Amino acid sequence: MLVEEIMNTSVPTLTPTHTINDALLLLKAKRIRHIPIINANKEVLGVVTDRDLKKATPSTLLNTNNPEVYELPLEKIMTKNPIVGHPLDFLEETATIFYDNRIGCLPIVSQGKLVGMITESDLLYKFIELTGAHQPGSQIEVRVPNKPGVLFEVSKVFYEQKVNVLSVLVYPDKANEDYKILVLRVKTMNPLKLIEALQADGFEVLWPNHPGKIL
Repeated sequence: MLVEEIMNTSVPTLTPTHTINDALLLLKAKRIRHIPIINANKEVLGVVTDRDLKKATPSTLLNTNNPEVYELPLEKIMTKNPIVGHPLDFLEETATIFYDNRIGCLPIVSQGKLVGMITESDLLYKFIELTGAHQPGSQIEVRVPNKPGVLFEVSKVFYEQKVNVLSVLVYPDKANEDYKILVLRVKTMNPLKLIEALQADGFEVLWPNHPGKIL
């Protein structure tokens, strides 16, 4: 999946000469947490977040009045030269950028101009969709040999049981590199017959490991 498939293309923006007060009003009006700072050519110069604004403004717990703070230009507090992405970047690689750099948003740039933005919330929701966790169903974990064709062998069991698979994830088996862990989300609330069929074909079902006790 590409970034352009999930990015928000209607991105509220401000310029470096806008004030802290302008940013606070925009965050409240749009219910957002991140604002790309651009110039007249839509080039990304920086990013201002709700955290930046909280650090720059007096705490509501303090008995102080400093209205000049709210008139400071955003260029004084913005994160300059932020990390940016491209619409044709892969979503998995983009998630790694978020994780490695501990960022909450990523402006998306094409031909030097801002064309969209994605946030950590966008990524989280998309991965929920991809795993099928938002749909009614059951999760099954199966340990399989790390060899070509094993996914086809497992999928035959699902086909024979007429059970629809919502998603498949593959993890390495930390205990033995000769095996993989398949995590399958299936469209059934009672996977007992499916588990029995998998076990009858010689597959090791890790979860649910005691289906009769939890169903």
